[in-house]
This record gives sequence, structure tokens and C-alpha cells, in this order.
Amino acid sequence: MKHTRFDFNQLIVLDLANNHQGNVEHGTNIIKELAKIVKNYNVKAGIKFQFRQLKTFIHKNHQIKTNAKHIPRFLETELDRNSYEKLVKEVKQENLITICTPFDEASVDIVVDMDFDILKIASCSATDWPLLEKAASSGKPIICSTGGLNLSQIDDLYSFFNHQNVDFSFMHCVSIYPSKNEDLQLNQIDLMKKRYPDICIGWSTHEDQDEIAPVQIAFGKGASMFERHVGIETENIKLNAYSSTPSQIENWIKGIIEARKICGTSNERHEINPIEIKSLESLQRGVYAKKNLNKGDVLKIDSIYYSMPIEIGQLPSGKFKENITIKSSIKKDKPIFESDIILPLQPDDIIIKKAIHEVKAMLSEAKIFLNSEFEVEYSHHYGIKNFRETGVVIINVINREYCKKILVQLPNQMHPAHHHKLKEETFQILSGSLDAIVDGKEKHLLPGDLCLVLPGVWHSFSTKTGCIFEEISTTHYNDDSVYRDKMINNLKRDKRKTKVNHWGRYELPYKTSK
Repeated sequence: MKHTRFDFNQLIVLDLANNHQGNVEHGTNIIKELAKIVKNYNVKAGIKFQFRQLKTFIHKNHQIKTNAKHIPRFLETELDRNSYEKLVKEVKQENLITICTPFDEASVDIVVDMDFDILKIASCSATDWPLLEKAASSGKPIICSTGGLNLSQIDDLYSFFNHQNVDFSFMHCVSIYPSKNEDLQLNQIDLMKKRYPDICIGWSTHEDQDEIAPVQIAFGKGASMFERHVGIETENIKLNAYSSTPSQIENWIKGIIEARKICGTSNERHEINPIEIKSLESLQRGVYAKKNLNKGDVLKIDSIYYSMPIEIGQLPSGKFKENITIKSSIKKDKPIFESDIILPLQPDDIIIKKAIHEVKAMLSEAKIFLNSEFEVEYSHHYGIKNFRETGVVIINVINREYCKKILVQLPNQMHPAHHHKLKEETFQILSGSLDAIVDGKEKHLLPGDLCLVLPGVWHSFSTKTGCIFEEISTTHYNDDSVYRDKMINNLKRDKRKTKVNHWGRYELPYKTSK
């Protein structure tokens, strides 16, 4: 059966402060109040408990009387399992996610036995390896807070949970209670997202409970899971400085929702709003005739000028090119409309030149850096005009007894079926995804995947998303490729490849289409 990974994104973790004072009725009231808010704002949220088996968790010499911090509070708020089961049942009846932080191995067993949805590792337990090993064996999704940990310790946790095949996420956390704004270190979210890009990064907060800006900044930084301590004040119960009342939680959740609206719903380039386009067009300059123009005139820069406002259908300044032909007479100072002109034939190579910008951006986004000495081949097996459909950009890095190339395919490009007479090559995906057909077998390759191609083996590849992959091979020889399409084989090499040094800034010739 296929394993479905747990989705931590957009989860709000509500931690019952001070073990809800060890009072089932009080705990139930908190759960009911929070459930109303969660339902009202339609957010994904869970209630988090804390489990400690106090008879073994606390040393026997400190069970009755102690000066140790925290222990008196733990003892005063102790509940039996039956009481916890009532509270957990209430959480499930409210259709909230059940979460628990166990602080000892025996508590992990109880978490599993009570069938909690998620197990949470507190920052103070993030170096407690006996507990971590027990938690990893539970089979539960795990949220792990990282307060007080250095980067090496977080790396250890990342590797450990991966090796144990655990569904896990990290919370950036500052274990200062309460935290001042200068303590929050929200740039750590950037660091963690960059260092661990395949997992959800959240933020566990202890700042002033009336503050909304920090959680909105954290959302903007890319945190997609949030945690806060919660409780209800009564005549006898007062909350600490880092626990929220229901009204404070409501404002906090509203702040997250508002941040989501402000930031948008996608990390891809958004579809441009027509209102925005219309607004910008009202500020653009249009192309106007500097003198009387006759039908058939070929425009030069001294034939026109740019002014605003631009009229509907008028040629904007950004689209003007010399050698435009006028289809009908236009009087001096009149607008030149797009329907009035014939654009000059674009050289084929402009397709490659435009593609270069996209290739550079893809390499930059993937954090793949090149030196200043390399050779680029633009493969265009069915002509430069069709490069966007059939082609690949090949960056030749090394060619000795061994060969290294970086290949870049733009979204929806394909490379036709071929084999090599001499060369053996291995592809490794660096960014994006690649669909390869090797010896008739289809392979969907993702970052890190390898694909071996032996001499004489037919292969082709394509990508829907765009892909950057590395080719490591034996020595490359020109004219070593045999294509299934005989028409490609009959082309001279310079007809199916444009080859330049570096990016070819001054080498790409403009070959006018025929």
C-alpha cells in the first residue's frame, strides 16, 4: 500500500497552557472555545497536550518537596489517563487534530495507544536521543521544535528522521518565555527553508500575545505552520505572559489569514490582474508620426516620437523597431496603430537569444553557478524556429577522458530519440523533472535521480516543468549521435546546433529567416 505523507502545511498548533491547570472541566472549556474560532475561520488546527509519567519522569527524591524549577507545576497539574482520554475525545468530537508532546518513552507508548494524530518533540527534548529514537519508532508524524539548537544539531535531526523514514517537520523556535521582538530571529526561517527545502518549516511563538506583526512576517518568510500556547483566564486562573486567551488567538489567526491574502497563494509568477495592466497602460507612451508618412514608408527612429497618452490599439514605445513598414498614410502628430504597420521579419536567432535569459534565470534559481569559461550548444534538431518545442541547451564544462555537461531544457521542450555509437553517459537531475524513455522504458526523474545510458541504447527526453541535469560520460565525439529521424542525421552539424563561447553575447549571428 502506498504511504501518504502527512501534510503539515497551514497547520495551527494550539498548546494547552500549563496542562489546562490539571482540570478536565477547564480543559474542556478551552477546547470548546478554540473549536468555535477554528470553525469560524475555517483553518486547519490541532489541540496539543503534554504527557509526562511523573512517577518516573521526576526523581523520587523530588516527588514530595523540591526547589527544582517546573517540577511543582508538573505535580500540581497532574491528570490520570482517564481524564486525558475524556479531553482527547472532546478534541476529536470537535473535528480538531490531536497532537501530543511526550517527554519520556512511556508517554510515547500512551500517545500511540490513544491514537493521537501527531507527535511533537519539544525543544528541550530535541537532543534527548533515547526519546527521539522511541518517537521515531512510533509511526506517527512528528513536529520537532529547534529552540536552542545549533545548525549541526538540527542537521543531525534532519538526517535521523529521514533515515527512519519519518514524516516530519521543523519549527523555528526561540525558547525564551516570553520572547521580545529582538529575540525572534525570524531570518532563521529563510535559512531553514533553504537548507531543508523538502519539509515544512513552521514557527513556535512566545512573543507578546497582542502582537500580530511577528506572525505575519513569519508567514512572509515562508513559515507554513504555527504554534501558540492557549488558555482561559478565570477568577482563580491567570495566564502567563506567553499564553493567549481565545480573543488573542482569534486576532492571531486573523493575522495569519490576512498575511496569506497579502502574500498570495503561489510561489510561481502570478497571473497579471487586468486592472493592473490597464493601470500601467494609462501611463505608457505611444508612437506618433513626426512627419507625414505615406503607405509603404519604412520607419526609422527619426520618423517617429513617443508621447503619452497611448490610445487603444496604438503601438507602444516598447514595441517600436526600426524597419517597420506603414500600410497606409498617417499625418504628422497622429498616432501609429498596430493595425497600421507590418513588422519586420524577425531573425531566427532571436528565439535563442530570448531563451538565454530564461536559462540563466533557471540556473540562478537552482543555485547552479558557472565560471566564465565554458562553451554552449543550442541544439535545434528541426530548425531554430522550432527550438522552443524541440531542443536543449548544452553547457560543455569538461571533455577529456571523461566528460561533464550541464543540460537545460525549457518547459515543454523535448529532445528526439537517438543513441551514441561510442559514448556512455549518466544523467543526474539537479532541478525540475525529466521524462526519459531509455530502451523503450519510461522514467520520470526527479532531483537526485540517476539515469544510465549505454552506447547503442535508444533514448529521448522531455520536460513539462523545465529541467536542469548533469551529464557525466566518457569522452564526447562529434557526430557520435545517431537519430531515429533520418532527416536529422542528414543535416550538417551547424544546421542542428548553434555553438558559441560563454553565452555568445557577440557571437550569435542573426540569420534572417528564409
